[in-house]
Amino acid sequence: LSNRAASLLLLAVLLFLWEYGTQFFEVPRFIIPPLSDVLKALWRGLYAGPFAKDGYWYHSFVTLTEVLLGFFIGSAIGLILGMLISQSERLNTLIQPYITAFQSIPKVAIAPIIIMWLGFGLSSKVAIVCLLTFFPVLVTSLAGLRAVDQDRIDLLRSLSATKWQIFRKARFPSALPYIFAGLDMAAAFSVVGAIVGEFVGAQAGLGVLILQLDAQMDTGGSFSVLGVLSLMGIVLNMLLRAVRRRVLHWMPGEGDSRTLST
Repeated sequence: LSNRAASLLLLAVLLFLWEYGTQFFEVPRFIIPPLSDVLKALWRGLYAGPFAKDGYWYHSFVTLTEVLLGFFIGSAIGLILGMLISQSERLNTLIQPYITAFQSIPKVAIAPIIIMWLGFGLSSKVAIVCLLTFFPVLVTSLAGLRAVDQDRIDLLRSLSATKWQIFRKARFPSALPYIFAGLDMAAAFSVVGAIVGEFVGAQAGLGVLILQLDAQMDTGGSFSVLGVLSLMGIVLNMLLRAVRRRVLHWMPGEGDSRTLST
């Protein structure tokens, strides 16, 4: 509770400095708007109806759909491919160079190509998000599946365990902390990927709304949309943390301290 109170106090201080610091130093509103302008723009956007094309609800729903679909599809593909590669050294040797080469390509550079292939609709944004979320989960799942204690593997083999039983009893549980770390990164990248796709070409979404507000020199409105995106990322991260605590209940928490006495 004390940590949360300190975090809220820090937030209040930062917001106070933002509001009155811009007024004290007379910062132009088109560069950094005061907090009051951002809150007014946020209220206008939220007050509009859920189907209003100039409101935040409609565009938020579009972006959230792109984020969730791309996150789940990309993460699932990365996790499944990581499991397959970890079980076969020959498959790893065959596929690893192609994965490394494709990972080196900036996703922003191929976003226009994906838009050209799939159009301005939902599918192109989901594909871009999948590309950004695929690699973190793949890399962390591979690292986790290979980091299992060899003594546990030898023990299971001595008990005549099958390859599937070794994977289910030892490899996969040991890899779960790594996999959730990759999912945390993928969650952040999914929001970025959706906005990048909407910047390149889209008909709706918070990225389109930012472009429209920037064209109108409405910096307060742009900052308010950024706040909505930040909130979206925070909620997604909180959901992942809740799932992680549920699944990895056997792991000590970050604040746990254990001592040994003799």
